[in-house]
Amino acid sequence: MEKRKLKPFVMPMIYGIACAAIIMSLVLLDKTQNQKVASNESDYVYVNKTILTNEVPVANTDIAISKPYTSDKVQVSKKFYDLESSDEDKQNAIIFYNDTYMQNSGVLYKSDEPFEIVSILDGTVVDIKKDEILGNVVEIKHANNLISTYEGLSEINVKKDQTINQGDIIGKSGNINLGETIDNGLLFELIYDGKIVNPEKYFDKKLNEL
Repeated sequence: MEKRKLKPFVMPMIYGIACAAIIMSLVLLDKTQNQKVASNESDYVYVNKTILTNEVPVANTDIAISKPYTSDKVQVSKKFYDLESSDEDKQNAIIFYNDTYMQNSGVLYKSDEPFEIVSILDGTVVDIKKDEILGNVVEIKHANNLISTYEGLSEINVKKDQTINQGDIIGKSGNINLGETIDNGLLFELIYDGKIVNPEKYFDKKLNEL
């Protein structure tokens, strides 16, 4: 009996149909699994919601910036060196330390008794360190590119990466020696958009007013 031979195009056609069937099966399977996950999404607890959304938390811009202390006995010892201030204020803002004249980059506060240091806004503690001159330093990052720095603390009540609220106690005033010895002092600095600014001009301002 004579054997029949398949025409040359038959086998490639069979392979093609088989491949197409496999691909369609995989597509249908993937679609079914995705529908199942989507319908039960509320049953899952995600480690971090940012993997599902690009939304960024927005701070309450109606909150006003408060002072870094609550005691009514705290006074300004050295003002911020502001180029727009009067000559008298500029002179008051000069610090003479170690035979060197320096422009005060913050506001130096003092009191006759120890006082608590508080956060001016909600934020996150990004750094805690000990400076050779100023002692304990705490740096807090807030919304709207605002950073506050609390220097010369005798005690620290917060930890790095800790989230804190406005008014939370950061620590206590400490000994500061910048031209004059202050037993209960705080050197407070404020940075806005990467620039050191005069804190006294920002107190009681709302974030949406910056």
